[in-house]
Amino acid sequence: MTSLVLTVIGPDRPGLVQALSDTIKRHDANWLESEMSQLVGQFAGIVHVQVAEAEADTLTAELVNLQNKGLSVKVTPAAEADAEYTETNRAYTLELLGLDRPGIVRDLAQALAARSINVAQLKTHTESAPMSGELMFRATSRLHVPVAASHDELHDALDQLAADLDLDLNLSVAE
Repeated sequence: MTSLVLTVIGPDRPGLVQALSDTIKRHDANWLESEMSQLVGQFAGIVHVQVAEAEADTLTAELVNLQNKGLSVKVTPAAEADAEYTETNRAYTLELLGLDRPGIVRDLAQALAARSINVAQLKTHTESAPMSGELMFRATSRLHVPVAASHDELHDALDQLAADLDLDLNLSVAE
């Protein structure tokens, strides 16, 4: 069996997931996991499938041809899980909330990268504040933090960043 990662994007409309799943099923591939979303009229997702090696090339060709239906699909062989990486990192959940302004994600990304922290998942959105109606920025992230990193030092550094950006922060070890 071969594992493939599909990156899909296209203008949102009904039937995109069906076209994708029909193609995968026609090649007896197994849809293992995915994350998909519609945002500002665009549909995007990432899908992990497993297929018999003999079917991988024809599945890939048919997936790429979904461009004719308005769905751009990039197919990449899945990387082997790095056991050493997962053993040397802990998962954390980070939540941020504060007044929106340009640069929040950049500043957060710089602080994390400087500490060799990997962003495994990041979800952001803006919403109106209940009382004032001002635009608020909210982020939820799953981080992979090196085991050698001090929890207290990480929390202090992110607290300082949150204070500098006037954000509320919640950092916890993921379960």
